[in-house]
Amino acid sequence: MEAVEHSVAVLAVAMVIEGAIGYPALVLRTVGHPVMVFGAIIAWLDRSLNRPAWSKQSRRLAGVVAVLVLVAVVLAVTVPLAWRCQSWTVDGVPVGWLIEAALAATLLAQRSLGEHVAAVAEGLGQGVSEGRRAVALIVGRDTASLDEPAIARAAIESLAENFSDGVVAPALWLAVGGLPGIALYKAINTADSMIGHRSPRYRAFGWAAARLDDLVNLPAARLTALLIALGAALTPEASAGGALAAAWRDAGRHRSPNAGWPEAAMAGALGLRLAGPRTYGGEQVDEAWMGDGRAGATAADIDEALALYRRTCLVATALVAGSYAWLSGW
Repeated sequence: MEAVEHSVAVLAVAMVIEGAIGYPALVLRTVGHPVMVFGAIIAWLDRSLNRPAWSKQSRRLAGVVAVLVLVAVVLAVTVPLAWRCQSWTVDGVPVGWLIEAALAATLLAQRSLGEHVAAVAEGLGQGVSEGRRAVALIVGRDTASLDEPAIARAAIESLAENFSDGVVAPALWLAVGGLPGIALYKAINTADSMIGHRSPRYRAFGWAAARLDDLVNLPAARLTALLIALGAALTPEASAGGALAAAWRDAGRHRSPNAGWPEAAMAGALGLRLAGPRTYGGEQVDEAWMGDGRAGATAADIDEALALYRRTCLVATALVAGSYAWLSGW
């Protein structure tokens, strides 16, 4: 219980730190970001082990080895680091947990996610071309032919899905496994984003990364839908019941086992339809629609989605703080 209490305390402080200041641009320019380190390791493993001449089975096995190496490296660094933080005191006062919280805060994305999505609304205010430019930074689909409703929907979908992947899931794994838990989650999630594709190069090699990412995101995706419903209950013009109904009805129709939950909940809360057909690499993918509202989203709907998102982040932080109070007997 003490380990869980410690991790929840670290999470509460990390969420406050990241929500308040994000990841400062000066730090990013000076020392980079931990995810860049994960990316460099994954890129090296890709170059070393992903051999096009090998058979499908051999490339799939190589992908499994790559994931195991990544996991081993991350644990080899973060387990001793977490232990050192937990044992660090000054004049008998434990201070290392604050360092641990600051390190964990770098792997959360509450503030940066909101800023990137807000930039799409601002871009749309200057015209469709600026909206396309801004949304291209946060989505993987083809954006050159998107009109205003499609741009707005893409931004809101990204907000919902990345709320799960970039905030709720890392927070959950921090609560469960401390600093090693959140670092391991972010490494796996980064591997999925880099090699977990269905392209000829990665269909076999990236199989392990994609399946493991699905697994580690499974609980957080469902929790995110519930959190969005709670946030909607506190947000004018949003519907908590609509969020729950859409998630229950539509999430299973999404091609991803996880992304449908936050996307459907966001759609239902805002009275929109999200997902649906879109184009990747010149090829149209006929996705199911999430939600049964209007498809004609606007920049104003992005602002509404951001208002809901920010309230939901506050709800999540309050729940974490309340959990620590309960665990510690306050």
